[in-house]
Amino acid sequence: MHPAFSILFFTTLAGTAQGLVVLLALCAMFGVALAPGFVPMALVVAEVLLLAGLASSFLHLGRKGRAWRAVLMWRTSWMSREVIVLPAFIALVALWWLALRTGATLAWLPVALVLGSLGLWYCTAMIYACLRFIEEWAHPLTIVNFILIGLSSGLVLGCALGALAGEVVLVQVASPWALAATLAAWFTRNLALRRNATLRHKSTLQSATGIRSERLVQKSMGMSAGAFNTREFFHGASLVALKNIKIGFVLLTFALPVLLLVWALVSQTTLPILLALLVQAPGLIAERWFFFAQAKHPQNLYYQVVS
Repeated sequence: MHPAFSILFFTTLAGTAQGLVVLLALCAMFGVALAPGFVPMALVVAEVLLLAGLASSFLHLGRKGRAWRAVLMWRTSWMSREVIVLPAFIALVALWWLALRTGATLAWLPVALVLGSLGLWYCTAMIYACLRFIEEWAHPLTIVNFILIGLSSGLVLGCALGALAGEVVLVQVASPWALAATLAAWFTRNLALRRNATLRHKSTLQSATGIRSERLVQKSMGMSAGAFNTREFFHGASLVALKNIKIGFVLLTFALPVLLLVWALVSQTTLPILLALLVQAPGLIAERWFFFAQAKHPQNLYYQVVS
């Protein structure tokens, strides 16, 4: 598939914001002592990330004035459900910030935000996991990876904000969980990579053409010039580029942050946490790019594959 950068930024920014909100909500639920001004500040960061992700998703629309119509198919479409859940989640984050600023007590909000984060992750992941004809996505690991990568990036961001604000308690509490989430995300993403690398696709040249010959070779991509199908369903990158991006995102998203978080835990210093945030950010974009690029649409048997 062709990775649209608007969707890459939306899924990574929103996922990180959800992970940060989950961290703040859990701290509130379990009574972790934080400075009065820290949580509102962190909520502003989460809200900015959510709004930036929402704005970037609009760039993916052909007719942006009709965006509201996306909610109409909520009974059957996971995208419609995401379009409903996302603004509701943004509103809940804003409500919690307002409650903290005004001194109002809304004990149910942290619980609602944790559930809202899980619901939003699930809706976003199911947009891809429900597409059975794209076999790289049609698996529960897609949902698991969206949740765990979002948690990992959100916890790393929360630790970095805590380190910058001098929130020693938060860093001490959240750093081990950030390490655990990153290790879990690394493990499950590796499982998905290994599964997808060994997939035997149901759609073949034989099934697409009805020709049962064992030696069937395609000599043309099926079109003499570029068209929507040749642009939107194929990334155009070489196998070497795909391999390098895969190695790069594994290092940046998982391996290096894990080493830096271990360094932070052992040394009890904040610099490794800040480095982990800086290293992981480009890795998240690369990981999501590879997620889309690795997916093989069956139509590419005709429009893209050549001998």
